[in-house]
Amino acid sequence: MDRTLGTFDAVVIGLAAMIGAGVFVVFAPAAAAAGTGLMFGLAIAAFVAYCNATSSAQLAARYPTSGGTYVYGREQLGPWWGFIAGWSFVIGKIASCGAMALTFATYVVPEPYRKPVAVALVVLLVAVNYRGVTRTAQMARVIVAMSVTAIGVGLCVSLWGPGAHRAMPDVVFGSWYGVLQSAGLLFFAFAGYARIATLGEEVRDPRRTIPRAILIALGAAVVIYALVAVVLLVTLGQERLAESTRPLADAVALSGWGWAEPIVVVGAAAASAGALLALIAGVSRTAMAMGRERDLPPTFAAIHPKFSVPHHAELAVGAIVIALVSMVDLRGVIGFSSFGVLVYYLVANVSAYTQGGADRMFPRWLQVVGALGCAVLAFTLPTSAVAAGTGVVLLGCGYRWIRLKKFGDT
Repeated sequence: MDRTLGTFDAVVIGLAAMIGAGVFVVFAPAAAAAGTGLMFGLAIAAFVAYCNATSSAQLAARYPTSGGTYVYGREQLGPWWGFIAGWSFVIGKIASCGAMALTFATYVVPEPYRKPVAVALVVLLVAVNYRGVTRTAQMARVIVAMSVTAIGVGLCVSLWGPGAHRAMPDVVFGSWYGVLQSAGLLFFAFAGYARIATLGEEVRDPRRTIPRAILIALGAAVVIYALVAVVLLVTLGQERLAESTRPLADAVALSGWGWAEPIVVVGAAAASAGALLALIAGVSRTAMAMGRERDLPPTFAAIHPKFSVPHHAELAVGAIVIALVSMVDLRGVIGFSSFGVLVYYLVANVSAYTQGGADRMFPRWLQVVGALGCAVLAFTLPTSAVAAGTGVVLLGCGYRWIRLKKFGDT
């Protein structure tokens, strides 16, 4: 595959994946779980994400190829570890694709038209990715600029508009279980840096570019999330935030400056589209890597002779997402996606722990904390998400076991 992406493009693709998921979707269920304790949850999620990011950066520098932790787990721990990581990533992020498509449609059209618009968006972005990763990066730049502008306008108007509301909420901490659950839900918003690692075959100087891009993108996202969380708690209060389906738009609506609400709506739609764009690229490349090892159908490993993209994998991902759009629940899918991604990073941390010598870039204690953090957050998610996630992971393991029994490790 062509190495065309520099550090800036890689950072932008990661930000496009993170900002859409977090700012416009996840703060409401996090507030419902932990009240104002979601700020502690945000700090926990950010630190676990940092541990995971250092593991991903260290591994990506050693294995600059597409597939992310699927490849790292295979190389460092063995094929079964790699499969569990890759399968968890694919199922979790395909669910997120459906959620992002519906989030976009929810902001831009009324109810009767949402599902057709969501399907049309998936078709459009699959077509963009199909034409090559440089076009993905170009569109990601535009989307990130629109999203950050909308967030900035929304925060300023919410705080300083003529009718700006000051809830100054009481501290409703809830319990440590609720805080940990909110951290697991908020982790959904930090998972975008995985898209940088899965583009390992398409960045220039990967040993230098991938670690820098991951840490820069994560740091920028943490700052944005913290600002948004504080403003939403101050302007909406914990109870209203927990019930909101469009928190930032609702905060702007209270400000008295109606002209700003359409800007936030456009930014939310752009952020959702940006997240979906990056998700399709990342999932298809993990599916490509799994196809190369026959853990998924080998046709997914095919690379387009002109556009240098895994076109069969991208078309398959698009088709599955279109099917899911008619069934997905926006709030429920966050927990399911978080479970899959936390399992993925658990394998990443264990894989990085086994590295030594010249490959070691970060201390081992970060990987220990990251692995323990992933395990704790995964199993404090809502029970339905844990049950569904565990069941689907076991289903994938059953598929691989049957394939190995029938065809062998070929």
